[in-house]
Amino acid sequence: MTESANSPLAEDIAEILIAEHELQARIAELGAQISADYRDRDPVLVGVLRGVFMFMADLVRQITIPISVDFIGITRYGPSTRTHGVVRFVKDLEINIEDRHVLFVEDVIDTGLSLRYIMRSLETRQPASLRICTLLSKPRIRLFDLDVAYTGFVLPDKFVVGYGLDYDERYRNLPFVGVLDDRAITRQRLPNSS
Repeated sequence: MTESANSPLAEDIAEILIAEHELQARIAELGAQISADYRDRDPVLVGVLRGVFMFMADLVRQITIPISVDFIGITRYGPSTRTHGVVRFVKDLEINIEDRHVLFVEDVIDTGLSLRYIMRSLETRQPASLRICTLLSKPRIRLFDLDVAYTGFVLPDKFVVGYGLDYDERYRNLPFVGVLDDRAITRQRLPNSS
C-alpha cells in the first residue's frame, strides 16, 4: 500500500481495488470520450453530493468542451439505506435543465434504487437528453436494468471507500478505492471508538 503509507486511514483498508494512477488514467479516457460525444451540445453535468465530488472535479478537468456543472443533495431514510427506504431531495438544481443535454455523474451504482428515483425526477424537467456516467458499477447487485452510457470500473459486491466514498463520513480523502477492513467497521460502531 505504497500510495497510502502517509495516511493512518490506510491501516483500515483490507485491499486496494483501484490505485490512484488507474483512476486518473480511466478518468482521462472518460473525459476524452465525453468531450467527443457532447461536442457542440453544451452539456450540464449533474452530480449528487457528497460522494461524487472528487470524481466530478477530476472528470470536468479532463473535459475539453464548454460545460455547466450543478449538484443535487439527497437523503435516504427507511429500514436500510442500501436496498430500501425513501429518497428525498435536500438540495435541488440551480440550473434549468429543460432542453439541455444532461449527463448525470455518479460515484457508484449498486442496487440502482436511488439512481432510478433521481433519473425519473430529472426526466420530468424535460431535458433534451439524459445519460449516466458512473465511476464505479456493481452490476451483480443491480435490481433492474439501467442504461449507463459511461462506466469507469466494474467492481465485485464489496463495500468500498476512498476517492470520495465514505464509511460514517471517513475515508473520503484516500486517493484510491479500497475495501474497508471488517475490523475498522466494528471498531467504529463501538462507543468512544473515534
